[in-house]
Amino acid sequence: MSTVLSVRDLKVSFPSEAGRVDAVRGVSFDLEAGKTLGIVGESGSGKSVTSLAIMGLLDDNAKVSGSIVYDGQELLGKSDKQLSVIRGNGMAMVFQDPLTSLTPVFTIGDQLIEALTVHRRLSKKDAWDRSVELLKLVGIPEAERRMKAFPHEFSGGMRQRVVIAIAMANNPKLIIADEPTTALDVTIQAQILELMEKAQEETGAAMIIITHDMGVVAKTADDVLVMYAGKPVEHAPVRELFYRTRMPYSIGLLGAIPRVDKTEKVPLIPIKGNPPLLINLPDACPFAARCPIAIDACREREPDLLPITTSGHTDHSVACIRANDIDDDGKIGGLPVFPIPEIPESTLAKVPREDRPITLEAVNLNKIFPLMKGAFFKRKVGEVHAVKGISFDIRQGETLAIVGESGSGKTTTLLQIMDLVEQEDGDIRIGGTSVADIKNRAEERKLRRDLQIVFQDPMGALDPRMTVWDIIAEPMLAIGMSKDDVFDRVEELMGLVGLDPAHSDRFPQAFSGGQRQRIGIARALSTNPKIVVLDEPVSALDVSIQAGVINLLDELKAKLGLSYLFVAHDLAVVRHIADRVAVMYKGSFVEHGDVDQVFDDPQHPYTKALLSAIPIPDPDIERTRERIILPVEGFDAEAIAAS
Repeated sequence: MSTVLSVRDLKVSFPSEAGRVDAVRGVSFDLEAGKTLGIVGESGSGKSVTSLAIMGLLDDNAKVSGSIVYDGQELLGKSDKQLSVIRGNGMAMVFQDPLTSLTPVFTIGDQLIEALTVHRRLSKKDAWDRSVELLKLVGIPEAERRMKAFPHEFSGGMRQRVVIAIAMANNPKLIIADEPTTALDVTIQAQILELMEKAQEETGAAMIIITHDMGVVAKTADDVLVMYAGKPVEHAPVRELFYRTRMPYSIGLLGAIPRVDKTEKVPLIPIKGNPPLLINLPDACPFAARCPIAIDACREREPDLLPITTSGHTDHSVACIRANDIDDDGKIGGLPVFPIPEIPESTLAKVPREDRPITLEAVNLNKIFPLMKGAFFKRKVGEVHAVKGISFDIRQGETLAIVGESGSGKTTTLLQIMDLVEQEDGDIRIGGTSVADIKNRAEERKLRRDLQIVFQDPMGALDPRMTVWDIIAEPMLAIGMSKDDVFDRVEELMGLVGLDPAHSDRFPQAFSGGQRQRIGIARALSTNPKIVVLDEPVSALDVSIQAGVINLLDELKAKLGLSYLFVAHDLAVVRHIADRVAVMYKGSFVEHGDVDQVFDDPQHPYTKALLSAIPIPDPDIERTRERIILPVEGFDAEAIAAS
């Protein structure tokens, strides 16, 4: 096969007030036509900067060196005008957020036609016909009518389909997809991944897919490049990388992922610490400070990416001086490279569920939103039944997870509970107390001590003008605790969630994403609640950081006997953390029960579709699974169940 892209010793740096940031520090690879390269790593590892350098989309202040040869042409040194002839024609890119990729003031048709006519001489009719054909190809129904629609009239998954159609428009030889499914529901993600494969087949293009999801890599990639601190640390064919991993960092990434196909609940393996700042890096292994098997020699010089031989394969390269000491099972001297953390077993686990007290109960929960019309004089033209007759209970020391796609009613359910909304034909009871019995603010405040929440975005949930001490102390001061007791409690809470109490005088921006989420958890625990509501608490975190937060939640549940109401779209996380699960669709529970029972033997077609869409980080399993792909324009669960 012909080589479409050849990258050699690519380096990218940016000036900053603190000094030069070496974002990419020597990336080399070859990519052949029809092949897919997966690039993985934590935030800040240099994945996206590498892709932007290839496309020539970096800011003017970026200093780029090395070589990028596309289809026999050296791209470095070309002007933006010269590159724009190649971009969108020979090379195309699919970005993470489709809404920012599309111009909001132009119709979908205008943007598709522009992508075609900028690079090819086509009549208006031919450009229109080709655009309609592309929309049909990516599975958008009523393509001719939707050509006249604007981006805001499409859902997130539909917008990503349009972006893929634009990328396919001129049959490119190279498609770069930068986290193309990160912001999407798992069912939509499955559709988009199928579509990316279809786009590759239609165009015969080589593809680079940048992702943090090892399940996506297992499904789509032929080769995998693992990046850390701006540099490749492991490069191998996909089966080699998953089954004969040799770099401790790669082993850590795989060990940090919860598996939806594993019944046994063992603690995840977090990679402790944070990636280094890419300013004035010392000549040493950048992963040494976080590596559990680092030796003195690791700190003497940075290891080169060198080939190693594993079970007869020679196309496997690793930047680790201890790579040959690690066996195929990710062990060294018979012991795991990353020791498995110990999490205490809850004493409540031995108590039958029916013998434990109910901490939260919802009976016939409903929420209706009116549909209003009119610019000045609003009139009701209909209503949306967002939550329909939901009932559940959570026992002490138990986690109930609510799962479902965007718009299913999960967040509305949480808000009804957190707002203590009195129900017309139902009830919400916290620790046996009904919200209907609340007579005044004092009673409401007392009840709220038992119910706390941890939000999805840790930075958005913390006041940037308050120190960590103030953030954690605020709820305790509000309920009248003395300052001396608050001082002791803040120190205790910071230690409990794995933060250094000496850092309590710092502001949130001085902490990493995972640490900020730990601050949010400490704040939620400050009033000794019985129930903690978790709204997508790990979806904004890197997989290595996510593992530490999930382990922390498990540990706190065991130590404190907490109950969790957990909402997430990542069903692998739900399988790991939940005791019971409720599957929500269009405002109703379509399946509800023990997590292992629901995951191992799903009864409802919607649950089956959700579970079949979850990528599993195992190439052999992932590429032989049968998927239930939901129709593009919604899913009539009742009709399919009836059939």
